[in-house]
Amino acid sequence: MLRLLAWSLLSAAPALVSGKALALAVDRGFIAGRPAQAAGWLALFAVVSLAGAWASRQAYPWLAEVVEPMRDRLLGGVVSGMLHDAAAAPGRPDGSGAVAVARLTRQVEVVRDTVAGQLLVVSHFALTAVAVVAGSAALAPAAAALIAGPLLLSLLAFAALAPATARRQREAFAAEEELARSCADVLRALRDLVACGARDGAEREVLATVAANEAASLALARLAGARRLIVSLGAHLPLLLVVLAAPGLVGRGLTPGAVVGVLAYLTGTLEPALRLLVQGAGTSWLRLAVAADRLAGASRPEPSANGTPGDGTPGDGTPGDAAAAPTGPLPVDGSVVLSGVCFAYGADADPVLDRLDLALRDGEHLAVVGPSGIGKSTLADVLAGVVTPDDGRVLLGGVAPARLTGPDLARARVLLPQDPYVFTGTVAENLRWLSPHAATAAVLDAVDAVGARSLVERLGGPDGHLAPAALSPGERQLIALARAHLCEARLVILDEATRHLDATAERRVEQAFRSRPGTVVTITHRTGPAARADRVLFLDGSRPRLGAHRSLLAEVPAYRRLTGEPEPDGLTAPPSRGS
Repeated sequence: MLRLLAWSLLSAAPALVSGKALALAVDRGFIAGRPAQAAGWLALFAVVSLAGAWASRQAYPWLAEVVEPMRDRLLGGVVSGMLHDAAAAPGRPDGSGAVAVARLTRQVEVVRDTVAGQLLVVSHFALTAVAVVAGSAALAPAAAALIAGPLLLSLLAFAALAPATARRQREAFAAEEELARSCADVLRALRDLVACGARDGAEREVLATVAANEAASLALARLAGARRLIVSLGAHLPLLLVVLAAPGLVGRGLTPGAVVGVLAYLTGTLEPALRLLVQGAGTSWLRLAVAADRLAGASRPEPSANGTPGDGTPGDGTPGDAAAAPTGPLPVDGSVVLSGVCFAYGADADPVLDRLDLALRDGEHLAVVGPSGIGKSTLADVLAGVVTPDDGRVLLGGVAPARLTGPDLARARVLLPQDPYVFTGTVAENLRWLSPHAATAAVLDAVDAVGARSLVERLGGPDGHLAPAALSPGERQLIALARAHLCEARLVILDEATRHLDATAERRVEQAFRSRPGTVVTITHRTGPAARADRVLFLDGSRPRLGAHRSLLAEVPAYRRLTGEPEPDGLTAPPSRGS
Protein backbone atom coordinates (compact mmCIF):
# COMPACT_ATOMS: atom_id res chain seq x y z
CA MET A 1 0.00 0.00 0.00
CA LEU A 2 2.86 2.43 0.76
CA ARG A 3 4.47 1.77 -2.61
CA LEU A 4 1.11 2.15 -4.32
CA LEU A 5 0.53 5.46 -2.53
CA ALA A 6 3.99 6.71 -3.49
CA TRP A 7 3.46 6.03 -7.20
CA SER A 8 -0.05 7.52 -7.03
CA LEU A 9 1.39 10.70 -5.51
CA LEU A 10 3.86 11.01 -8.37
CA SER A 11 1.11 10.35 -10.93
CA ALA A 12 -0.83 13.36 -9.53
CA ALA A 13 2.03 15.77 -10.26
CA PRO A 14 0.55 16.92 -13.62
CA ALA A 15 -2.60 18.07 -11.78
CA LEU A 16 -0.54 20.39 -9.60
CA VAL A 17 1.64 21.72 -12.42
CA SER A 18 -0.98 22.18 -15.18
CA GLY A 19 -2.53 25.50 -14.16
CA LYS A 20 0.71 27.09 -13.03
CA ALA A 21 2.57 26.09 -16.20
CA LEU A 22 -0.22 27.44 -18.41
CA ALA A 23 -0.38 30.73 -16.44
CA LEU A 24 3.37 31.28 -16.84
CA ALA A 25 3.19 30.39 -20.53
CA VAL A 26 0.49 33.05 -21.05
CA ASP A 27 1.90 35.80 -18.85
CA ARG A 28 5.64 35.42 -19.50
CA GLY A 29 5.44 33.92 -22.94
CA PHE A 30 2.55 34.73 -25.26
CA ILE A 31 1.52 38.13 -23.77
CA ALA A 32 5.16 39.20 -23.34
CA GLY A 33 5.90 38.34 -26.97
CA ARG A 34 8.28 35.50 -26.08
CA PRO A 35 6.82 32.38 -27.72
CA ALA A 36 9.98 30.36 -27.09
CA GLN A 37 9.61 30.85 -23.33
CA ALA A 38 5.91 29.94 -23.59
CA ALA A 39 6.87 26.77 -25.41
CA GLY A 40 9.37 26.01 -22.66
CA TRP A 41 6.72 26.18 -19.94
CA LEU A 42 4.37 24.01 -22.01
CA ALA A 43 7.24 21.56 -22.62
CA LEU A 44 7.82 21.39 -18.87
CA PHE A 45 4.17 20.50 -18.39
CA ALA A 46 4.46 17.81 -21.10
CA VAL A 47 7.48 16.29 -19.36
CA VAL A 48 5.63 16.23 -16.02
CA SER A 49 2.63 14.63 -17.74
CA LEU A 50 4.82 11.89 -19.18
CA ALA A 51 6.34 11.28 -15.75
CA GLY A 52 2.84 11.06 -14.28
CA ALA A 53 1.78 8.53 -16.91
CA TRP A 54 4.89 6.44 -16.21
CA ALA A 55 4.14 6.59 -12.46
CA SER A 56 0.57 5.40 -13.12
CA ARG A 57 1.98 2.43 -15.01
CA GLN A 58 4.30 1.60 -12.11
CA ALA A 59 1.39 1.61 -9.67
CA TYR A 60 -0.47 -1.30 -11.29
CA PRO A 61 1.83 -4.17 -10.20
CA TRP A 62 1.57 -2.97 -6.59
CA LEU A 63 -2.19 -2.70 -6.99
CA ALA A 64 -2.26 -6.35 -8.06
CA GLU A 65 -0.22 -7.26 -4.97
CA VAL A 66 -3.06 -5.85 -2.88
CA VAL A 67 -6.21 -7.04 -4.65
CA GLU A 68 -5.28 -10.50 -5.96
CA PRO A 69 -4.49 -12.08 -2.55
CA MET A 70 -7.65 -10.44 -1.22
CA ARG A 71 -9.67 -12.06 -4.04
CA ASP A 72 -8.15 -15.47 -3.30
CA ARG A 73 -9.02 -15.23 0.40
CA LEU A 74 -12.55 -14.09 -0.40
CA LEU A 75 -13.04 -16.91 -2.90
CA GLY A 76 -11.86 -19.45 -0.34
CA GLY A 77 -14.26 -18.04 2.25
CA VAL A 78 -17.24 -18.15 -0.11
CA VAL A 79 -16.50 -21.73 -1.23
CA SER A 80 -16.07 -22.81 2.40
CA GLY A 81 -19.38 -21.20 3.34
CA MET A 82 -21.25 -22.80 0.44
CA LEU A 83 -19.88 -26.24 1.24
CA HIS A 84 -20.79 -25.78 4.91
CA ASP A 85 -24.35 -24.72 4.03
CA ALA A 86 -24.74 -27.64 1.63
CA ALA A 87 -23.57 -30.11 4.28
CA ALA A 88 -25.57 -28.51 7.10
CA ALA A 89 -28.90 -28.33 5.30
CA PRO A 90 -29.05 -30.95 2.55
CA GLY A 91 -32.35 -31.75 0.95
CA ARG A 92 -34.12 -31.72 -2.34
CA PRO A 93 -32.05 -29.88 -4.98
CA ASP A 94 -33.16 -26.32 -5.63
CA GLY A 95 -31.77 -23.26 -7.35
CA SER A 96 -29.15 -22.59 -4.68
CA GLY A 97 -26.44 -23.88 -6.99
CA ALA A 98 -27.25 -21.18 -9.53
CA VAL A 99 -27.07 -18.56 -6.78
CA ALA A 100 -23.68 -19.93 -5.76
CA VAL A 101 -22.43 -19.65 -9.33
CA ALA A 102 -23.69 -16.06 -9.49
CA ARG A 103 -21.78 -15.28 -6.32
CA LEU A 104 -18.57 -16.93 -7.49
CA THR A 105 -18.53 -15.74 -11.09
CA ARG A 106 -19.85 -12.23 -10.69
CA GLN A 107 -19.96 -10.93 -7.15
CA VAL A 108 -16.43 -12.03 -6.21
CA GLU A 109 -15.13 -10.43 -9.40
CA VAL A 110 -17.13 -7.29 -8.60
CA VAL A 111 -15.33 -7.05 -5.28
CA ARG A 112 -11.90 -7.63 -6.83
CA ASP A 113 -12.40 -5.16 -9.69
CA THR A 114 -14.03 -2.43 -7.64
CA VAL A 115 -11.47 -2.58 -4.84
CA ALA A 116 -8.78 -2.06 -7.48
CA GLY A 117 -10.76 0.78 -9.03
CA GLN A 118 -11.46 2.41 -5.69
CA LEU A 119 -7.84 2.42 -4.65
CA LEU A 120 -6.87 4.19 -7.86
CA VAL A 121 -9.83 6.51 -8.35
CA VAL A 122 -10.26 7.69 -4.77
CA SER A 123 -6.56 8.31 -4.26
CA HIS A 124 -6.37 10.08 -7.63
CA PHE A 125 -9.34 12.30 -6.84
CA ALA A 126 -8.12 13.17 -3.35
CA LEU A 127 -4.68 14.16 -4.65
CA THR A 128 -6.21 16.02 -7.61
CA ALA A 129 -8.64 17.99 -5.42
CA VAL A 130 -5.83 19.04 -3.10
CA ALA A 131 -3.65 19.99 -6.07
CA VAL A 132 -6.41 22.05 -7.72
CA VAL A 133 -7.32 23.97 -4.58
CA ALA A 134 -3.67 24.51 -3.63
CA GLY A 135 -2.69 25.53 -7.17
CA SER A 136 -5.65 27.90 -7.51
CA ALA A 137 -4.89 29.46 -4.14
CA ALA A 138 -1.30 30.06 -5.27
CA LEU A 139 -2.46 31.73 -8.50
CA ALA A 140 -5.57 33.58 -7.23
CA PRO A 141 -6.50 33.27 -3.54
CA ALA A 142 -9.92 34.82 -4.20
CA ALA A 143 -10.72 32.19 -6.85
CA ALA A 144 -9.84 29.33 -4.49
CA ALA A 145 -12.95 30.03 -2.40
CA LEU A 146 -15.13 29.96 -5.53
CA ILE A 147 -13.81 26.46 -6.22
CA ALA A 148 -13.67 24.94 -2.73
CA GLY A 149 -17.23 25.88 -1.69
CA PRO A 150 -19.17 24.19 -4.54
CA LEU A 151 -16.76 21.24 -4.49
CA LEU A 152 -17.50 20.64 -0.81
CA LEU A 153 -21.25 20.89 -1.43
CA SER A 154 -21.03 18.37 -4.28
CA LEU A 155 -19.19 15.88 -2.08
CA LEU A 156 -21.82 16.27 0.65
CA ALA A 157 -24.59 15.67 -1.92
CA PHE A 158 -22.73 12.60 -3.17
CA ALA A 159 -22.56 11.23 0.38
CA ALA A 160 -26.27 11.98 0.97
CA LEU A 161 -27.26 10.11 -2.19
CA ALA A 162 -25.15 7.06 -1.33
CA PRO A 163 -27.66 5.28 1.02
CA ALA A 164 -30.47 5.34 -1.55
CA THR A 165 -28.13 4.12 -4.27
CA ALA A 166 -26.84 1.38 -2.00
CA ARG A 167 -30.39 0.24 -1.36
CA ARG A 168 -31.12 0.15 -5.09
CA GLN A 169 -27.89 -1.73 -5.73
CA ARG A 170 -28.78 -4.27 -3.05
CA GLU A 171 -32.21 -4.75 -4.65
CA ALA A 172 -30.54 -5.24 -8.03
CA PHE A 173 -28.27 -7.97 -6.67
CA ALA A 174 -31.21 -9.69 -4.95
CA ALA A 175 -33.26 -9.56 -8.17
CA GLU A 176 -30.34 -11.02 -10.11
CA GLU A 177 -29.99 -13.94 -7.67
CA GLU A 178 -33.74 -14.57 -7.66
CA LEU A 179 -33.74 -14.64 -11.47
CA ALA A 180 -30.88 -17.18 -11.47
CA ARG A 181 -32.67 -19.35 -8.90
CA SER A 182 -36.02 -19.19 -10.72
CA CYS A 183 -34.51 -20.11 -14.10
CA ALA A 184 -32.55 -22.99 -12.58
CA ASP A 185 -35.62 -24.39 -10.83
CA VAL A 186 -37.77 -24.22 -13.95
CA LEU A 187 -35.13 -25.71 -16.25
CA ARG A 188 -34.52 -28.58 -13.85
CA ALA A 189 -38.21 -29.38 -13.58
CA LEU A 190 -39.13 -28.56 -17.18
CA ARG A 191 -40.11 -32.09 -18.14
CA ASP A 192 -42.36 -32.48 -15.11
CA LEU A 193 -43.90 -29.03 -15.64
CA VAL A 194 -44.82 -29.89 -19.23
CA ALA A 195 -46.09 -33.31 -18.23
CA CYS A 196 -48.47 -31.98 -15.59
CA GLY A 197 -49.63 -28.95 -17.59
CA ALA A 198 -47.96 -26.35 -15.38
CA ARG A 199 -45.80 -24.79 -18.09
CA ASP A 200 -47.84 -21.56 -18.32
CA GLY A 201 -47.66 -20.96 -14.59
CA ALA A 202 -43.92 -21.55 -14.53
CA GLU A 203 -43.50 -19.21 -17.49
CA ARG A 204 -45.40 -16.47 -15.66
CA GLU A 205 -43.22 -16.89 -12.59
CA VAL A 206 -40.00 -16.64 -14.61
CA LEU A 207 -41.25 -13.59 -16.53
CA ALA A 208 -42.20 -11.98 -13.22
CA THR A 209 -38.63 -12.39 -11.96
CA VAL A 210 -37.33 -10.99 -15.28
CA ALA A 211 -39.58 -7.95 -14.85
CA ALA A 212 -38.44 -7.49 -11.25
CA ASN A 213 -34.82 -7.64 -12.37
CA GLU A 214 -35.51 -5.07 -15.09
CA ALA A 215 -37.29 -2.75 -12.65
CA ALA A 216 -34.40 -2.92 -10.18
CA SER A 217 -31.91 -2.09 -12.94
CA LEU A 218 -33.97 0.87 -14.16
CA ALA A 219 -34.32 2.27 -10.65
CA LEU A 220 -30.56 2.09 -10.27
CA ALA A 221 -30.07 3.81 -13.64
CA ARG A 222 -32.33 6.72 -12.62
CA LEU A 223 -30.13 7.41 -9.61
CA ALA A 224 -27.12 7.39 -11.94
CA GLY A 225 -28.69 10.37 -13.75
CA ALA A 226 -28.96 12.26 -10.48
CA ARG A 227 -25.24 11.82 -9.93
CA ARG A 228 -24.56 13.84 -13.09
CA LEU A 229 -25.99 16.90 -11.33
CA ILE A 230 -23.38 16.42 -8.60
CA VAL A 231 -20.63 16.79 -11.21
CA SER A 232 -22.22 20.02 -12.45
CA LEU A 233 -22.40 21.35 -8.89
CA GLY A 234 -18.79 20.54 -8.05
CA ALA A 235 -17.04 21.40 -11.34
CA HIS A 236 -19.30 23.36 -13.69
CA LEU A 237 -20.64 25.81 -11.10
CA PRO A 238 -17.12 26.88 -9.99
CA LEU A 239 -16.24 27.36 -13.66
CA LEU A 240 -19.21 29.68 -14.11
CA LEU A 241 -18.40 31.59 -10.92
CA VAL A 242 -14.76 32.12 -11.95
CA VAL A 243 -15.77 33.33 -15.43
CA LEU A 244 -18.28 35.78 -13.94
CA ALA A 245 -15.77 37.00 -11.36
CA ALA A 246 -12.86 37.23 -13.82
CA PRO A 247 -13.28 40.94 -14.75
CA GLY A 248 -13.31 41.98 -11.12
CA LEU A 249 -10.34 39.74 -10.30
CA VAL A 250 -8.32 41.17 -13.20
CA GLY A 251 -9.26 44.67 -12.10
CA ARG A 252 -7.76 43.95 -8.68
CA GLY A 253 -4.45 42.90 -10.18
CA LEU A 254 -4.95 39.26 -11.21
CA THR A 255 -3.08 38.49 -14.41
CA PRO A 256 -4.83 37.02 -17.46
CA GLY A 257 -2.54 34.03 -17.26
CA ALA A 258 -3.67 33.33 -13.69
CA VAL A 259 -7.31 33.38 -14.83
CA VAL A 260 -6.48 30.96 -17.64
CA GLY A 261 -4.56 28.78 -15.19
CA VAL A 262 -7.50 28.60 -12.77
CA LEU A 263 -9.84 27.70 -15.64
CA ALA A 264 -7.37 25.00 -16.72
CA TYR A 265 -7.41 23.54 -13.20
CA LEU A 266 -11.21 23.36 -13.38
CA THR A 267 -11.78 22.11 -16.92
CA GLY A 268 -8.74 19.93 -17.48
CA THR A 269 -8.14 18.51 -14.01
CA LEU A 270 -10.97 18.84 -11.48
CA GLU A 271 -13.96 18.15 -13.75
CA PRO A 272 -12.65 14.80 -15.11
CA ALA A 273 -11.54 13.67 -11.65
CA LEU A 274 -14.88 14.55 -10.03
CA ARG A 275 -16.84 12.94 -12.88
CA LEU A 276 -14.79 9.76 -12.51
CA LEU A 277 -15.36 9.73 -8.76
CA VAL A 278 -19.12 10.29 -8.91
CA GLN A 279 -20.07 8.38 -12.05
CA GLY A 280 -17.50 5.61 -11.86
CA ALA A 281 -16.28 5.27 -8.29
CA GLY A 282 -19.71 6.08 -6.89
CA THR A 283 -21.34 3.19 -8.72
CA SER A 284 -18.49 0.77 -8.16
CA TRP A 285 -18.20 1.68 -4.47
CA LEU A 286 -21.88 0.90 -3.96
CA ARG A 287 -21.56 -2.34 -5.91
CA LEU A 288 -18.56 -3.18 -3.74
CA ALA A 289 -20.41 -2.44 -0.51
CA VAL A 290 -23.47 -4.49 -1.46
CA ALA A 291 -21.52 -7.39 -3.00
CA ALA A 292 -19.17 -7.59 -0.03
CA ASP A 293 -22.12 -7.53 2.36
CA ARG A 294 -23.87 -10.37 0.52
CA LEU A 295 -20.68 -12.40 0.25
CA ALA A 296 -20.02 -11.93 3.95
CA GLY A 297 -23.25 -13.78 4.63
CA ALA A 298 -22.19 -16.60 2.32
CA SER A 299 -18.66 -16.87 3.71
CA ARG A 300 -17.34 -18.29 6.93
CA PRO A 301 -14.42 -16.84 8.88
CA GLU A 302 -11.02 -18.38 8.42
CA PRO A 303 -9.86 -20.82 11.12
CA SER A 304 -8.45 -19.10 14.19
CA ALA A 305 -7.57 -20.04 17.71
CA ASN A 306 -10.07 -17.97 19.64
CA GLY A 307 -13.15 -20.16 19.37
CA THR A 308 -15.11 -17.90 17.05
CA PRO A 309 -17.55 -19.37 14.52
CA GLY A 310 -15.78 -21.16 11.72
CA ASP A 311 -12.53 -21.48 13.66
CA GLY A 312 -12.86 -25.20 14.16
CA THR A 313 -15.88 -25.22 16.40
CA PRO A 314 -17.55 -28.61 16.34
CA GLY A 315 -19.20 -29.60 13.13
CA ASP A 316 -18.88 -26.30 11.31
CA GLY A 317 -17.29 -28.05 8.35
CA THR A 318 -14.33 -25.70 8.07
CA PRO A 319 -10.69 -26.80 7.95
CA GLY A 320 -10.45 -25.85 11.61
CA ASP A 321 -12.44 -28.99 12.40
CA ALA A 322 -9.23 -30.94 12.08
CA ALA A 323 -8.06 -29.51 15.38
CA ALA A 324 -11.39 -29.21 17.15
CA ALA A 325 -11.75 -30.62 20.62
CA PRO A 326 -14.43 -33.26 21.15
CA THR A 327 -17.60 -32.13 22.89
CA GLY A 328 -18.50 -35.48 24.43
CA PRO A 329 -17.80 -39.21 24.45
CA LEU A 330 -16.64 -40.89 21.27
CA PRO A 331 -18.37 -43.89 19.68
CA VAL A 332 -17.26 -47.10 21.35
CA ASP A 333 -17.88 -49.38 18.36
CA GLY A 334 -19.76 -49.64 15.06
CA SER A 335 -23.20 -50.32 16.53
CA VAL A 336 -26.20 -48.34 15.30
CA VAL A 337 -29.52 -47.53 16.97
CA LEU A 338 -32.41 -45.71 15.27
CA SER A 339 -35.49 -45.00 17.37
CA GLY A 340 -38.64 -43.53 15.83
CA VAL A 341 -36.70 -41.77 13.06
CA CYS A 342 -38.77 -39.58 10.73
CA PHE A 343 -37.51 -37.56 7.78
CA ALA A 344 -39.26 -35.67 4.98
CA TYR A 345 -37.97 -33.35 2.24
CA GLY A 346 -40.05 -30.37 3.26
CA ALA A 347 -42.81 -29.56 5.71
CA ASP A 348 -45.60 -30.53 3.31
CA ALA A 349 -43.93 -33.59 1.81
CA ASP A 350 -44.76 -37.17 2.69
CA PRO A 351 -42.15 -38.68 5.03
CA VAL A 352 -39.45 -40.75 3.39
CA LEU A 353 -38.67 -42.40 6.72
CA ASP A 354 -41.61 -42.74 9.08
CA ARG A 355 -40.99 -43.85 12.70
CA LEU A 356 -38.18 -46.18 11.67
CA ASP A 357 -36.63 -48.37 14.39
CA LEU A 358 -33.38 -50.22 13.74
CA ALA A 359 -30.65 -51.70 15.91
CA LEU A 360 -27.36 -53.10 14.56
CA ARG A 361 -24.70 -54.86 16.57
CA ASP A 362 -21.04 -54.04 16.12
CA GLY A 363 -19.69 -56.27 13.35
CA GLU A 364 -23.09 -56.98 11.78
CA HIS A 365 -23.66 -56.79 8.02
CA LEU A 366 -27.02 -55.27 6.97
CA ALA A 367 -28.33 -55.05 3.41
CA VAL A 368 -30.96 -52.38 2.66
CA VAL A 369 -33.11 -53.11 -0.39
CA GLY A 370 -36.21 -51.65 -1.95
CA PRO A 371 -37.50 -49.97 -5.11
CA SER A 372 -35.78 -46.88 -6.47
CA GLY A 373 -36.75 -43.65 -4.75
CA ILE A 374 -38.09 -45.36 -1.63
CA GLY A 375 -35.58 -43.75 0.75
CA LYS A 376 -32.57 -46.06 0.86
CA SER A 377 -30.04 -43.29 0.17
CA THR A 378 -31.85 -41.05 2.62
CA LEU A 379 -31.40 -43.73 5.27
CA ALA A 380 -27.70 -43.86 4.39
CA ASP A 381 -27.45 -40.08 4.88
CA VAL A 382 -29.20 -40.32 8.25
CA LEU A 383 -26.87 -43.11 9.40
CA ALA A 384 -23.86 -41.08 8.28
CA GLY A 385 -25.02 -37.94 10.06
CA VAL A 386 -25.21 -36.08 6.75
CA VAL A 387 -28.86 -35.15 7.43
CA THR A 388 -30.60 -34.70 10.76
CA PRO A 389 -33.93 -36.50 11.13
CA ASP A 390 -37.05 -34.43 11.76
CA ASP A 391 -37.88 -36.62 14.73
CA GLY A 392 -36.44 -39.60 16.55
CA ARG A 393 -32.98 -40.52 17.76
CA VAL A 394 -29.82 -41.80 16.05
CA LEU A 395 -26.90 -43.30 17.97
CA LEU A 396 -23.58 -44.35 16.43
CA GLY A 397 -21.63 -46.42 18.90
CA GLY A 398 -23.84 -45.03 21.66
CA VAL A 399 -23.29 -41.35 20.67
CA ALA A 400 -25.58 -39.01 18.73
CA PRO A 401 -23.90 -37.74 15.52
CA ALA A 402 -24.78 -34.15 16.45
CA ARG A 403 -22.50 -34.42 19.51
CA LEU A 404 -19.47 -35.34 17.39
CA THR A 405 -17.06 -32.92 15.80
CA GLY A 406 -16.41 -33.16 12.07
CA PRO A 407 -13.17 -35.16 12.47
CA ASP A 408 -14.68 -37.47 15.12
CA LEU A 409 -17.69 -38.19 12.92
CA ALA A 410 -15.36 -38.92 10.00
CA ARG A 411 -13.44 -41.38 12.19
CA ALA A 412 -16.66 -43.04 13.36
CA ARG A 413 -18.20 -43.78 9.97
CA VAL A 414 -17.46 -43.66 6.26
CA LEU A 415 -20.07 -43.24 3.52
CA LEU A 416 -19.42 -44.34 -0.07
CA PRO A 417 -22.06 -42.88 -2.41
CA GLN A 418 -23.09 -44.28 -5.76
CA ASP A 419 -20.56 -42.07 -7.55
CA PRO A 420 -17.59 -41.87 -5.17
CA TYR A 421 -15.22 -38.93 -5.23
CA VAL A 422 -11.77 -39.39 -6.78
CA PHE A 423 -9.56 -36.35 -7.31
CA THR A 424 -6.54 -35.49 -9.42
CA GLY A 425 -3.31 -36.32 -7.60
CA THR A 426 -1.28 -39.36 -6.73
CA VAL A 427 -2.83 -42.74 -5.99
CA ALA A 428 -1.54 -42.57 -2.42
CA GLU A 429 -3.12 -39.13 -1.87
CA ASN A 430 -6.48 -40.54 -2.93
CA LEU A 431 -6.15 -43.65 -0.78
CA ARG A 432 -4.93 -41.73 2.28
CA TRP A 433 -7.62 -39.04 2.09
CA LEU A 434 -9.35 -40.38 5.23
CA SER A 435 -6.16 -41.81 6.78
CA PRO A 436 -3.37 -39.30 6.06
CA HIS A 437 -0.83 -41.03 8.31
CA ALA A 438 -1.37 -44.60 7.12
CA ALA A 439 1.81 -46.55 6.42
CA THR A 440 2.55 -47.71 2.89
CA ALA A 441 2.17 -51.35 3.93
CA ALA A 442 -1.33 -50.67 5.28
CA VAL A 443 -2.24 -48.86 2.06
CA LEU A 444 -1.14 -51.83 -0.05
CA ASP A 445 -3.00 -54.26 2.23
CA ALA A 446 -6.22 -52.31 1.68
CA VAL A 447 -5.58 -52.29 -2.07
CA ASP A 448 -5.09 -56.07 -2.07
CA ALA A 449 -8.15 -56.64 0.11
CA VAL A 450 -10.57 -55.04 -2.37
CA GLY A 451 -8.81 -56.43 -5.44
CA ALA A 452 -7.36 -53.15 -6.73
CA ARG A 453 -3.69 -54.23 -6.94
CA SER A 454 -3.60 -54.52 -10.74
CA LEU A 455 -5.27 -51.12 -11.10
CA VAL A 456 -2.78 -49.43 -8.76
CA GLU A 457 0.18 -51.04 -10.54
CA ARG A 458 -1.16 -49.90 -13.91
CA LEU A 459 -1.34 -46.36 -12.56
CA GLY A 460 2.31 -46.51 -11.47
CA GLY A 461 1.98 -47.65 -7.88
CA PRO A 462 1.11 -45.47 -4.86
CA ASP A 463 3.16 -42.58 -6.27
CA GLY A 464 1.55 -42.82 -9.71
CA HIS A 465 -0.57 -40.01 -11.08
CA LEU A 466 -4.34 -40.46 -10.97
CA ALA A 467 -6.64 -38.56 -13.34
CA PRO A 468 -10.33 -39.23 -12.61
CA ALA A 469 -11.38 -38.77 -16.25
CA ALA A 470 -9.03 -41.57 -17.29
CA LEU A 471 -10.67 -44.13 -14.98
CA SER A 472 -13.82 -46.11 -15.61
CA PRO A 473 -16.66 -45.90 -13.06
CA GLY A 474 -15.69 -49.32 -11.71
CA GLU A 475 -12.05 -48.28 -11.29
CA ARG A 476 -13.08 -45.14 -9.43
CA GLN A 477 -15.20 -47.29 -7.14
CA LEU A 478 -12.23 -49.59 -6.43
CA ILE A 479 -10.08 -46.62 -5.41
CA ALA A 480 -12.84 -45.34 -3.11
CA LEU A 481 -13.44 -48.79 -1.63
CA ALA A 482 -9.74 -49.22 -0.85
CA ARG A 483 -9.78 -45.77 0.76
CA ALA A 484 -12.75 -46.75 2.96
CA HIS A 485 -11.17 -50.09 3.87
CA LEU A 486 -7.99 -48.30 4.96
CA CYS A 487 -9.73 -45.81 7.26
CA GLU A 488 -10.39 -46.51 10.94
CA ALA A 489 -14.17 -45.98 10.83
CA ARG A 490 -16.10 -48.80 12.54
CA LEU A 491 -19.27 -48.13 10.52
CA VAL A 492 -19.07 -48.46 6.73
CA ILE A 493 -22.07 -47.43 4.59
CA LEU A 494 -21.95 -48.57 0.97
CA ASP A 495 -24.65 -46.83 -1.08
CA GLU A 496 -24.61 -48.84 -4.32
CA ALA A 497 -20.82 -48.54 -4.06
CA THR A 498 -20.22 -51.76 -6.03
CA ARG A 499 -22.80 -51.33 -8.79
CA HIS A 500 -20.09 -50.92 -11.47
CA LEU A 501 -18.26 -54.10 -10.41
CA ASP A 502 -18.93 -57.58 -11.69
CA ALA A 503 -20.25 -60.29 -9.37
CA THR A 504 -16.80 -61.72 -8.58
CA ALA A 505 -15.30 -58.33 -7.71
CA GLU A 506 -18.38 -57.44 -5.69
CA ARG A 507 -18.11 -60.61 -3.62
CA ARG A 508 -14.42 -59.97 -2.98
CA VAL A 509 -15.24 -56.46 -1.72
CA GLU A 510 -17.91 -57.89 0.60
CA GLN A 511 -15.45 -60.39 2.04
CA ALA A 512 -12.88 -57.62 2.53
CA PHE A 513 -15.24 -55.51 4.59
CA ARG A 514 -16.61 -58.48 6.53
CA SER A 515 -13.08 -59.38 7.59
CA ARG A 516 -12.49 -55.81 8.67
CA PRO A 517 -13.57 -54.82 12.23
CA GLY A 518 -16.88 -52.99 12.37
CA THR A 519 -20.38 -52.83 10.95
CA VAL A 520 -21.29 -52.70 7.26
CA VAL A 521 -24.53 -51.31 5.81
CA THR A 522 -24.95 -52.04 2.11
CA ILE A 523 -27.57 -50.23 0.00
CA THR A 524 -28.15 -52.48 -2.98
CA HIS A 525 -30.51 -53.53 -5.75
CA ARG A 526 -28.80 -56.90 -6.24
CA THR A 527 -29.88 -60.17 -4.76
CA GLY A 528 -26.35 -61.44 -4.05
CA PRO A 529 -25.35 -58.92 -1.36
CA ALA A 530 -28.77 -59.28 0.28
CA ALA A 531 -28.51 -63.07 0.33
CA ARG A 532 -25.06 -62.94 1.96
CA ALA A 533 -25.90 -60.28 4.55
CA ASP A 534 -26.64 -61.13 8.19
CA ARG A 535 -29.96 -59.32 7.96
CA VAL A 536 -31.95 -57.44 5.34
CA LEU A 537 -34.00 -54.26 5.79
CA PHE A 538 -36.72 -54.10 3.13
CA LEU A 539 -38.27 -50.70 2.37
CA ASP A 540 -41.27 -50.45 0.09
CA GLY A 541 -43.17 -47.41 1.35
CA SER A 542 -45.23 -49.35 3.89
CA ARG A 543 -44.04 -50.87 7.16
CA PRO A 544 -40.28 -51.67 6.94
CA ARG A 545 -39.48 -55.37 7.27
CA LEU A 546 -36.28 -56.59 8.91
CA GLY A 547 -35.04 -60.16 8.90
CA ALA A 548 -32.85 -62.76 7.25
CA HIS A 549 -32.92 -63.05 3.50
CA ARG A 550 -34.62 -66.49 3.52
CA SER A 551 -37.27 -65.46 6.04
CA LEU A 552 -38.18 -62.37 4.02
CA LEU A 553 -38.46 -64.48 0.86
CA ALA A 554 -40.91 -66.76 2.66
CA GLU A 555 -42.91 -64.08 4.45
CA VAL A 556 -42.88 -60.92 2.28
CA PRO A 557 -44.25 -61.33 -1.27
CA ALA A 558 -43.10 -57.84 -2.30
CA TYR A 559 -39.54 -58.69 -1.35
CA ARG A 560 -39.75 -61.96 -3.23
CA ARG A 561 -40.98 -60.19 -6.35
CA LEU A 562 -38.26 -57.54 -6.05
CA THR A 563 -35.52 -60.18 -5.93
CA GLY A 564 -37.06 -62.14 -8.81
CA GLU A 565 -37.33 -65.35 -6.79
CA PRO A 566 -40.03 -67.83 -7.90
CA GLU A 567 -43.16 -68.23 -5.83
CA PRO A 568 -43.22 -71.13 -3.34
CA ASP A 569 -44.94 -74.29 -4.52
CA GLY A 570 -48.73 -74.00 -4.54
CA LEU A 571 -48.74 -70.20 -4.69
CA THR A 572 -49.25 -67.96 -7.66
CA ALA A 573 -48.11 -64.40 -7.89
CA PRO A 574 -51.00 -61.94 -7.84
CA PRO A 575 -51.89 -60.48 -11.21
CA SER A 576 -50.54 -57.05 -12.05
CA ARG A 577 -52.88 -54.08 -12.46
CA GLY A 578 -52.46 -54.08 -16.21
CA SER A 579 -53.28 -57.76 -16.76
